[in-house]
Amino acid sequence: MSNKYDCLKLENQICFPLYVVSKEVIRKYTPLLEELDLTYTQYICMMALWDKKVMNVKDLGEALYLDSGTLTPLLKKLEAKNYITRERNTLDERIVVVNITDEGLKLRDKALSVPSHIGSCIKLSEDDAKTLYKLLHKIMDNNLING
Repeated sequence: MSNKYDCLKLENQICFPLYVVSKEVIRKYTPLLEELDLTYTQYICMMALWDKKVMNVKDLGEALYLDSGTLTPLLKKLEAKNYITRERNTLDERIVVVNITDEGLKLRDKALSVPSHIGSCIKLSEDDAKTLYKLLHKIMDNNLING
């Protein structure tokens, strides 16, 4: 017989294993990113910019699921490190454009070993990793966490 409080048991929550895994994976990133003088959030921002080179702040925030209150100080710190520049769009001053600098591009080479190191810490088969990736993106893409 089911108890009406079963829905409140920790072992019945999807949020709990997501929280634990996220926390532990980011903990594994920390020493690697300290060598690059980046936080995890700065790292994912740089990954987006290594890929696109130029993005406006709104699109960057959407890609990273970050609001402007989180993104603005992060971008200021990356700019202070000379990894990015920020400029107002000449046609619409409300739009801020982020450009990766040569120094920011050089950092990409230093970061090359990070994904394989993290991959070696996560004990999943390639098929399980692909399945997990698809499931997490299914949640993200369906706006189940933002809607």
